Amino acid sequence: MNAARRAEIFARLKALNPHPTTELEYRSPFELLVAVILSAQATDRSVNLATRELFHAADTPAKMLALGEEGLSAYIRTIGLYRAKARHIMQTCAILAAEHDGQVPRTREALERLPGVGRKTANVVLNTAFGEPTVAVDTHIFRVANRTGIAPGANPLAVERRLLRLVPKEYLHDCHHWLILHGRYVCKALKPECWRCPIADLCDYRAKTPAPAAQAAPRRPRTART
Repeated sequence: MNAARRAEIFARLKALNPHPTTELEYRSPFELLVAVILSAQATDRSVNLATRELFHAADTPAKMLALGEEGLSAYIRTIGLYRAKARHIMQTCAILAAEHDGQVPRTREALERLPGVGRKTANVVLNTAFGEPTVAVDTHIFRVANRTGIAPGANPLAVERRLLRLVPKEYLHDCHHWLILHGRYVCKALKPECWRCPIADLCDYRAKTPAPAAQAAPRRPRTART
């Protein structure tokens, strides 16, 4: 993988999706923060199904605190690890109310001090809510970066640092959205769909998968012999 191929990869991904964004539904930095906390080991779809009602009832830290942990749990019980997530969200809301005037902080250090918020969550909020050129490396990005050769690394932090260094600046803000969506829908973990991949000719992955065999034409029924 060289700089020219890497630039062409992102040029193609941008041409297919000029304005990528998260599939989590949100209307404010606070709602995004809560949604990302809930999305750990859960699908975006399951989170969206829960937060549509939750955010109608509580769209600020103060309103979330008013629900109480049990009240919050009732909205998110369909999401994995919901009890731990409810506890973290309530603790986070208390810190936002006491230390940040109810607003989501705009620095990595302050974000990572919030319960349930690690580096990946902080990167999502910084990028998507505040426009920072950060890269949130999840399992999809880790797989795609290594499989394609865009930015191989032994762990998520190594991949993040290589992406920040190697992705052309004009693509850096949106690159993690493109890579997540590519990993989620095309470069899948078990059965990558290389036959329909827009960057297959630029990818370093050697075991590319062929297109599924066309279904055999139905046999004509035999006619009785006379």
